[in-house]
Amino acid sequence: MNQEKIGKFIANQRKLKELTQEELAEKLGITKNAVSKWERGLCLMDMSLLKPLSEILEVSVNEILAGEKIEEKDIVKKSEENIIKLTELIDLKTMKYGIIGMTLFFIILVIISAFKNISLSSLVSLLCAYNSITFLSRYKIKKDKTDLFAGILFFIAVVFQTIDFILS
Repeated sequence: MNQEKIGKFIANQRKLKELTQEELAEKLGITKNAVSKWERGLCLMDMSLLKPLSEILEVSVNEILAGEKIEEKDIVKKSEENIIKLTELIDLKTMKYGIIGMTLFFIILVIISAFKNISLSSLVSLLCAYNSITFLSRYKIKKDKTDLFAGILFFIAVVFQTIDFILS
């Protein structure tokens, strides 16, 4: 999703309706700062606001997500593109929260292991396994070779950690 393109489209449609940011925000039950952030491309609106926003601006949800007016002949194609992009966006956000959660979990475990005199090798193995899954999942979505390479390296680290554990 191109947040800047969507933001410019929302701003343009709002102005065509002769609405201020404050008036649009009031109709949606949000702050004018939220509308300002959308229009500057800093963030996307909560998905629950898509339908009411489309009704106020008299455009389709597809047009908002595409950030442009859509011709009749391109509706199906754009709909499919928007669904795929939305799915990818949700997946990437989920991964981001997972990475943050895992990092916090790892920090807590490192602190506990320091006080309890526990080996860090199992923690490193856990972190490598999680990172392997994360990078390989992201590669599946984005097809970025860097993610594939990192995922494979973390997977190899997990294999070596497991072999070391079995042999010791």
